[in-house]
Amino acid sequence: MKAEEIKGVLSQFSLFKELNNEELDKVVEISISREWKKGSHVFLQDDPLENVYFINKGRVKIYRSDINGKEQIVAILTKGEMFPHVGFFRKGGYPAFSEVLENAQLVVVPISQFEKVLIENPELCIKVFKVLGEKIVDLQERLEAQILNNTYEQIIKLLVRLAKMHGKKLENGSIILNGDFTNKDLANMIGTTRETVSRTLTKMKKEMLIKTDQDGHLIINPDQLLETIF
Repeated sequence: MKAEEIKGVLSQFSLFKELNNEELDKVVEISISREWKKGSHVFLQDDPLENVYFINKGRVKIYRSDINGKEQIVAILTKGEMFPHVGFFRKGGYPAFSEVLENAQLVVVPISQFEKVLIENPELCIKVFKVLGEKIVDLQERLEAQILNNTYEQIIKLLVRLAKMHGKKLENGSIILNGDFTNKDLANMIGTTRETVSRTLTKMKKEMLIKTDQDGHLIINPDQLLETIF
């Protein structure tokens, strides 16, 4: 990908949208484009923290693994998202694994060079803090859901969150959840079992709270779902 193409990609991210050409060019100068095949890892947990990645194509799963090999999915990211957010202003290793779920094209920005750009551009630095703030709020809400809600309620909130992030709105107000999220994926996102998720989804379908299309994608009405737990 040439410099102008990288510039076009980065300009679509909220982090860079309000930068002028000169400011954006400084970021483009230190950026490169790379492609990863499905099943490969962009980085491994505890690898030296060196880069921040911006997704132009594909899907990437961010997950942690404990000493027993149990997987906890942190996020599944698609075009227009960046990772890891803890990459800025932090030393040490990557806090999680990043596995490519679909062939991916990423713009890679070296952290050490990007931090120099931030120091030279205070306005960009403020925007980075805003993006990080939004992620902190999201993580707080997810943590509260795990502490305060039972598994059924957690699954509902998870479906609503995924629909907002990855869904396509239909004319009737419902949302079709794009992306191949398996029951195991959903379970690993909230720390429960695949069987529990399967039973819960079956129950929701019987109660007409969720539906599936001909391709097996979930169709939900977020407001209707949330009404069942409030």
